[in-house]
Formats: sequence, structure tokens, C-alpha cells
Amino acid sequence: MPSLSESIKENSSALGTPSETSPEPSSQINPSMTSPAEVVGETKFYKPSTADMSHYYDNFLPFKSIFQWLNHSPAPQKDFTMREFAFEYKSGAYHRYNSFSSASEFKSTIIKAVPTRFEIGAVYPVQPKLRKTVSKAMMKPLMKEFVLDIDLTDYDDVRTCCSGTAICHKCWKFITLAIKIVDLALREDFGFSHMIWVFSGRRGVHCWVSDYRARILDEQKRRSIVEYLDVLSVKSKKNMNLRKPYHPHVERSFDILRDQFIDVIIREQDPWRLDDRCDDLARSVPDYKLTSALIRYWKENPNRSSADKWRDVDTMYNSLKVKTFDIQDWKREMIFKTMYPRLDVEVSRQMNHLLKSPFCIHPGTGNVCVPFDPSVKEFDPFQDAPNLKKVFEEDESDWEKTSLKPGIDLFNRFVADLMQDEIRAKRSRDSDDKENSLEF
Repeated sequence: MPSLSESIKENSSALGTPSETSPEPSSQINPSMTSPAEVVGETKFYKPSTADMSHYYDNFLPFKSIFQWLNHSPAPQKDFTMREFAFEYKSGAYHRYNSFSSASEFKSTIIKAVPTRFEIGAVYPVQPKLRKTVSKAMMKPLMKEFVLDIDLTDYDDVRTCCSGTAICHKCWKFITLAIKIVDLALREDFGFSHMIWVFSGRRGVHCWVSDYRARILDEQKRRSIVEYLDVLSVKSKKNMNLRKPYHPHVERSFDILRDQFIDVIIREQDPWRLDDRCDDLARSVPDYKLTSALIRYWKENPNRSSADKWRDVDTMYNSLKVKTFDIQDWKREMIFKTMYPRLDVEVSRQMNHLLKSPFCIHPGTGNVCVPFDPSVKEFDPFQDAPNLKKVFEEDESDWEKTSLKPGIDLFNRFVADLMQDEIRAKRSRDSDDKENSLEF
């Protein structure tokens, strides 16, 4: 593996000379920015009607698979019957603390209610719908899948191609990299195996970890896991601190990000061409003289590209003979600051937080929140996300004849593997309990 210094030098040389890499000055944020019209057209937005949602729930949504996933058994048990569900309606109303005694009640209630989406919550000591009959102390969550939520709006300080709810192929690369880093960490560092990634329907992804030992984690342990992953501390507003020697997770993540930094940040996003953002770049340098020199030089020489400014830091660092910090460490931090996954600690920590179910329909786009397997193929929201309008055009009632089939087949395999492991694990736990009961 090449050293950090060699890798930075190699990437810098790949940029070519300033005249080769610097596009003509432009008044746009990014000359190659995708216009809102292109983004909307590319994602084929379609806002489903109540009749559309009713037809989808009645004919397409895999209720049985979702039931078995959350129940961990073919027959109803507390993992499902004591679990909270919430409904969101077109009017904006939000109805929490729904619970169901069976898969059939689950399906019939949603078909009758026709929510724009439904969300999944934790398992409680009593049925959530009966919460008013018990004390508040009884309504403490017992169990829930460990979840992660990654959203492109958290990258708005870096991406220039889009902002807000808009997305394009360029900025979706941030999500692809985040999935790769988080998935590896959850599997290799924590040993989780029953994980499913789900497209959020517009601009992000959710990860559901269904391993038994993940479901029984308390909030402090959930926080510990997500803070382990949250190198940037974006939501907590803390300063990033990459201490040496670097943690193996940091080293592994850097190897993934470094290979993409030049193309994704320097060439495609070009964030430091903008005056306010290039000032942030200068101020990130931990040396007052160098920071001042960079800000002054860039004001005197406007419209320089991010590639030029990245090289300027190197040039001035050497010309000023700066000794207060190691520039290779600074470059490593900048690569992390711009590209590392942006995570919401509270979404993952709070057991009473609800998250949209797989196979819901995004009300603003009509896209299905479809599961995918990043180990098989990088997910492309423009090609791999079924849209409700297209599904209806493909067939009126048979999901197997529509673009839903790959996602449902994948989810069914995931659920079957989970249930098989759950049955084995339950037998082992029951056996241990019997042995312990004989001890005296």
C-alpha cells in the first residue's frame, strides 16, 4: 500500500497543469452543475394519489415478508404484536402507537387507512395501542433494529451540483462511498450479518441491522456504535480529531476515500472555486501565516479552480517553510471532511425513533423504498429504484411481473436467512436457560 505522501503526490500529479484542469471562469456555482429541470426529469417524479396508494397496498406491498422480518417467526409473537407502527396521512396528520396482533390485521388496517407511508418503531412491554391503560414507566422500549440514516442534504456544504432535495449522479457518489464504508465497519468491526440497505425514495438510504444482539442494544450502546462510525461529528458540531496512530477503521476508510477524492471533489464538485468556500479551505489550515497568505492570494487571483487552490496550499506551505503542522496530515483530514459519511447520531441512538418501512412509496417522487445489496451492485437511484407509475404500467396486480421483483426477491432471501438464524439462536438460548435453571 502506498504511503499517504506518495498517494497525495500521485493524485496531485494526475491533476495536470493549471491550464489543463481549470475550466473557464463562470458565474455559476459549478459550470457542469445539473440544472433542477434535469434532476427532476432524470428522477421522473410522480406524486401518487390516494387511489394509487390503495391499489399499491392491496396488490403489491409484501406485507407477509415485512411481518416475518419484524416478527422473526412465521407465527405471531411479541417481536411483532408489541411493536409500534406510525401512519402518516396526506393531510399531514401523524398517528403513532398502532400495533397489530397478526399479519392479516396489519395488512387490512393499512389497506383501510391508506396512509402515505407507515413507519416502524420499537418493541414495548405492552401493546402500544394499549399504552393509555398502563403507567408511562411501562412504555420503555425493549428492543429495536439498529438503524442508520444517510441523507444527501448533509453534504450541501460540499456538493455544488445540487442542493436541498435535488440529486444527480455526481452527488450520489457520496452515498455510494458512505454505504461502502459503513457496511464494512458494521460487518468487520462489529460482526453484524443481518443487514439490509433501503433507498429512502429521494435523496438517501437507510440501513437496518436485524441481528438479535443489535436489536437488544440499549441507547448508550447504540450511541457508542454510531459515535465510533461518526468520525466527522457533523451533527454534534464537535471538531474532528484524527489522532495518531490512526485507528484501523480510519485507515481503511481513508484507503476508500483517497482513490475518489480527485475525481469527486476536485474535478466534479469543485467546491473551493467559490469565494466563501475557499476561505473555509484556507481557515482549515492550522497556521495563521499560511492561512492569511492563501486568503490574500486568492482574493488577488479570483476564479481559480479547486485543483489550483489545492496546489496553492502545497506551494505556499513549502515557500513559507511552515513547520507548525504536517501537510500530509492536513490533506488526510480534508479528504475525511469532504467525503466521509455524514451520520445522524440521534436517529441511531434513540430507541423510540421511528423509520419509514421498506417498500413504502415516497409521496414526493413516487419512488419505491426498495431494498438493495451493495455487495452485488452499487445502487443507482435513477436506474434501480422502481417508480409507482412504471410499476402500474408493467402489471396491474402481479409484483413478479414488475420492476419490484428484484427488490422483493432480495428482501425475501434476507428474511429467510434471518428467520433461520433466529430459530437456531432461540433454541440455543432456551437450552442455556434450562441448564441454568438446574443449577443450585
